[in-house]
Amino acid sequence: MLIVDCGSSKTPHIVSVFEEFCDTMSVGLHDLTQEMANNAIGLVFSGAPLLITEIDMSAYLKHFQWIKSYEKPILGICFGHQLIGLLYGAIGSKMREDRSWQEIEIIEESPLFNRLPDCFEMMEDHCEHISIPPEFKLMAASDACINECMQHENKSIYGVQFHPEVSGNFGNILLENFFYICEKE
Repeated sequence: MLIVDCGSSKTPHIVSVFEEFCDTMSVGLHDLTQEMANNAIGLVFSGAPLLITEIDMSAYLKHFQWIKSYEKPILGICFGHQLIGLLYGAIGSKMREDRSWQEIEIIEESPLFNRLPDCFEMMEDHCEHISIPPEFKLMAASDACINECMQHENKSIYGVQFHPEVSGNFGNILLENFFYICEKE
């Protein structure tokens, strides 16, 4: 698994969860190349200490345009989720700061949610959110944020606004489910 470290202090937690069941490598956001990605079974984009509504995202969107033609599974977490959404035409917006546990409600079944209850708690750490981009469907929501989880209609591309890597057993199950998705493809 290739973990793309976008600068979050939580990225080591993502790495340690995946290291329990597969070979894992971490690479900095600006060091990621398409060739590295092609050699991985899947990509996970971490959170970042960046606000998409306060910086010019055009350089990021240009640099990662190739993701739209990438054939392997992708999971975006927080900023990673927002980056994927923006690549596909989502709109980013400010929201009330959310830095605590939130009850996530599954709206539509997904392999990402295997072995999880219909409602589960995950840790949040954000003050922005994105709309559902074209080609994606809403998979889960909370009272604080509509787009807690989205999934591409035809590809194995997933985004979660919450942080499964610091959400205990349910978070570990979700990340393990993503590994199984990668293994099948």
